[in-house]
Amino acid sequence: MPINDSLPISDNLNDWTLPNVLRRQAERLGDQPFLHLVGEHTDTYAQTLQAAEALAAGLQRLGVGHGDAVAIMGPSAFELVHGWLGANLAGAVDVTINPALRGGLLEHALNMAEARIILIDEQYLPVLHDSEAKLPQLRDAVVFRAFGSPACDARPAFRRINLVPYAEVAVAGRRPTEVPVVFSDIASVIYTSGTTGPAKGVMMPHAQIVRLARQTIRGVRMTGEDVYYCIHPLFHMAGKFMAVFATLYAGGRIALDRTFAAESWLTRIREFGATVALAHGPMLEMIHQQPPGPNDADNPLRRIISVPLPKGIAHDFAARFDVRSIEVYGMTEINVVTWQPYDEPIRLGSCGKVSADEVAFRVIDPETDEPLPPGAMGEFAVRPHAPWTLMQGYKGMPEKTIEAWRNFWFHTGDLGYMDADGYVYFVDRVKDRIRRRAENISSYDIEAATGEHPAVLECAAIGVPSGFEADDDIKLCVVLRPDMPLEPEELLEHLVPRLPHYMVPRYIEVMDALPRTPTNKLQKNKLRDAGIGSAAWDRQAAGVSVRELATRLRHDGAGGQPSS
Repeated sequence: MPINDSLPISDNLNDWTLPNVLRRQAERLGDQPFLHLVGEHTDTYAQTLQAAEALAAGLQRLGVGHGDAVAIMGPSAFELVHGWLGANLAGAVDVTINPALRGGLLEHALNMAEARIILIDEQYLPVLHDSEAKLPQLRDAVVFRAFGSPACDARPAFRRINLVPYAEVAVAGRRPTEVPVVFSDIASVIYTSGTTGPAKGVMMPHAQIVRLARQTIRGVRMTGEDVYYCIHPLFHMAGKFMAVFATLYAGGRIALDRTFAAESWLTRIREFGATVALAHGPMLEMIHQQPPGPNDADNPLRRIISVPLPKGIAHDFAARFDVRSIEVYGMTEINVVTWQPYDEPIRLGSCGKVSADEVAFRVIDPETDEPLPPGAMGEFAVRPHAPWTLMQGYKGMPEKTIEAWRNFWFHTGDLGYMDADGYVYFVDRVKDRIRRRAENISSYDIEAATGEHPAVLECAAIGVPSGFEADDDIKLCVVLRPDMPLEPEELLEHLVPRLPHYMVPRYIEVMDALPRTPTNKLQKNKLRDAGIGSAAWDRQAAGVSVRELATRLRHDGAGGQPSS
């Protein structure tokens, strides 16, 4: 199905840049409402462009030039949207990072991006201060306070990083010096967690991002009449490009929320008149677990993109809320390459059919790269038909780029099969996989933080069933050094300042040894097969709150400091 002819951007790749889309839509739609932050006001298309231009001009005054990285860290807010778009208007690369990062994970993200400037919500200044000595390239921090964000009790004194108020940078009425931006320029770096190593920065050119917006519009048949309700954060491709930017491209209106609450989801949908939404599988299951109401189907929502669509509730969810669920498969590196056909009935377990006009798709033998026949399990491999519409590599990790791009195909690391009718079924990751609440979690990061404790000899992090379909809880298996006892609560105190909340293990089991092969290779499959087990300590059963523990540790001065 072609993109709606009334939309402002042609099929010509030369038109496929974010500044071009933003300027054309602001000129075309002007005073029409575009961006609503839940609990705040609504900006029009023209106001969004003006705010982004003011920030772009300020960034240029701070020395930001073509191809420079601008890091952004904060909750979903106007400042994040203006920062991302403003960086692109200045010809720079937007690097919006997860605000839950801290310590080594934060340092890795900022150093790998080679960021000299960061736009940061005031509440995260203490976290940035803890890492200042290990961020040699970072020069300026443009500080804002998003609506509803807690105030920083006392701003820490930075030795080297210069703090600049956001209002002094984004001065209303200023316009940037126009920088030529082409479709092959890198627009954004998004960090995606690997399964066996540090997070990788996916370099996304403008053409790839415009392609993703167009895919979304086509997949759910969006128009300028649609209202999109989004609760996904802006450091993910889904929230940023499949929701905010797709809405901008379609000429619709978006309601951007910061938090998900299953009990108020339907109320939000009705409040904003949302016709399109996005959700991951566990989120849909939580909504479905809410007590049914007599008028659940009385709502404006007509399409919801799901990743994945839980098989056990798929038909009932659609009937109960009178909504069309559209399951998809994709990843930051390759965009969304399969979509449930809009006019065909759901096939349980399938993530749809390949967008064959955009990509070549194969199921291959992961050892030989030979294509496999329908029904055979193998690895998904993809390559684009048009240039610059897939990622251009992992920032600062050429060896990982080469590993993924092999024999002229991008190897996804995902296993599944295609049936005789062309429907694709995702099954699992080729390598170790932990997925929690739509986050792909690196066991490497958890293990590296755990290994910093002097009492830990070795450890392994695995995913165990959480009770939701295609979702994990985290179990940490630990072997201690002789004569160095360590209680699970003590280890948790060590991990909380070092890991994002979603990476903090729920279960901790102290073991005599980890299972290994005769050649000493760790056998994580045996740990997974063993499951949770009666010997595992459960922090939820113990009543330990990660949020409360993090607050106490910071007040005690332990945040970000090595444990003894």
